[in-house]
Amino acid sequence: MLFWVLWTMIIFQRGVELFYAKRNERWMKAKGAMEFGRSHYKWIVLLHASFFLSLFIEWHLGVKELHPLWGLLTVGFILLQGCRIWVIQSLGRFWNTKVLVLPGERLVKKGIYSGKIRHPNYVIVSLEILLLPLIFQAYATAICFTILNGALLFFIRIPIEEQALRSYRS
Repeated sequence: MLFWVLWTMIIFQRGVELFYAKRNERWMKAKGAMEFGRSHYKWIVLLHASFFLSLFIEWHLGVKELHPLWGLLTVGFILLQGCRIWVIQSLGRFWNTKVLVLPGERLVKKGIYSGKIRHPNYVIVSLEILLLPLIFQAYATAICFTILNGALLFFIRIPIEEQALRSYRS
């Protein structure tokens, strides 16, 4: 039962976030925003869609039992959802799933972005990709997608975002 509740809740949440991101994208582009790294975005979408599919398959083909520390892992995962909302709230209309930069705008340095962590959203996403499968003992999904997500973030997404921000922000 917990699997269905969390799995459905997170997929619904991601759908709402995509709607919000698309609205923000239209607003930013109307103001002259530039998009960077368009070619890698399909890989991010594929990774996240595959993550949910892999989790579903591994749960149904696996042990179908919760991790002995499932309560603690679930609380951690739910706290991450609060942090995710904090990210979205902190960035406001600048929050997006794509790399969009509005020339002349200053970097957001409020909320969760006022601290020392340069990319708190990516830390949160990485922890979600690790914790959610662990709740359900979906170890292959946890390991595989933590590695794939880390590689995509560190070798592609973050360098693109950093270059875009250096080039077009004041």
